[in-house]
Amino acid sequence: MNRNSRIYIAGHQGMVGSAILNNLTDKKYENIILRTHRELDLIDSYAVKQFFEAEKPEYVILAAAKVGGIVANNIYRADFMYENLMIQTNVIHQAFLQGVKKLLFLGSTCIYPRDSLQPIKEEYLLTDILEYTNEPYALAKIAGVKMCESYNLQYGTNFISVMPTNLYGPRDNFNLETSHVLPALIRKIHLGKALEENDWITIADDFNRRPIEGMDGSQGKKQMLGILSKYGIKPISNPMNSELQDEEEFTNVSVEIWGSGKQIREFLWSDDMAEACVFMMENIDFVDIIPKDQPKNEVRNTQINIGTGKEITIAHLAEIIKTIIKFQGELVYNTSKPEGTLRKLTNVSKLRSLGWRYSVELDEGINRLYRWYKSSINHPIPAGK
Repeated sequence: MNRNSRIYIAGHQGMVGSAILNNLTDKKYENIILRTHRELDLIDSYAVKQFFEAEKPEYVILAAAKVGGIVANNIYRADFMYENLMIQTNVIHQAFLQGVKKLLFLGSTCIYPRDSLQPIKEEYLLTDILEYTNEPYALAKIAGVKMCESYNLQYGTNFISVMPTNLYGPRDNFNLETSHVLPALIRKIHLGKALEENDWITIADDFNRRPIEGMDGSQGKKQMLGILSKYGIKPISNPMNSELQDEEEFTNVSVEIWGSGKQIREFLWSDDMAEACVFMMENIDFVDIIPKDQPKNEVRNTQINIGTGKEITIAHLAEIIKTIIKFQGELVYNTSKPEGTLRKLTNVSKLRSLGWRYSVELDEGINRLYRWYKSSINHPIPAGK
């Protein structure tokens, strides 16, 4: 891949895709092909066919996907299955038909079994049942991994798959209805901090930047407090059935966190993920990642885990965010809510053996993301972006 190569990034408006675009731009790649969801619906097979025939990209980075947190994954199961299968099938197949030199498919470590041995090695794929709450998404991503392997084995293509751990960074999803745990905690604790300081200007500004259930900052205090309470950001005193007076102040505030806080997760800064992806595109081919201990007629588990190899409990993560934001209130754990797999840590030894390692530690990344969050506006990204 050289600076003049025709590189198509599918999903360039998302968190990962935008980070990859920035990385390639910083490295002076000059011929990057981009399409918004409005310009190209990747679920439409005919539209994707026309696009590939017209643009003839040499390299493809498939970062487009329908994504969401534990609630969205569990509620919109058919949507997550259908849309992700269609997006990746259309792009991978057209990449084959048009002779793309290399394709990078981005999946997720949720492809691994719910009760997988830890840390998770690539070889643990399909050894046990999946976590139920995100099973459709995981199955779609497994299909993508197997598509890449199968096209490589049958047609000699050069399609590689990477499985990032939990990602966070600029352009993350802060929608409290669908977000992942880290951005959700940042937003909830940010709003909790504003509420304990009776800073309704900050609360209204937050609602204006990222409306919650269609409600912006033009609503009254009582209406905004009702929404905050629904998402677990509430005064410890002053019950909701009392009348909120304009001069009323709250000094004791609690923020609800789903689960026990004992869940263990790994987090990777999105710019690090982008660097890993570009590293793979520049340096690694499919033949380099075939496990050496497998018989030649049984190639499998060629996906590469991308992560830090470090883990943290959700409770510890929440405390870090609380300290960074300077929230003085109480964190309350709701064990009646779903919390997903207890522990999920990737084994990144294969990635390190290829010559790549992350650089941004979690506390620094959270600081960066919080600064970005306060200065940015909402960036709605449609499914199939």
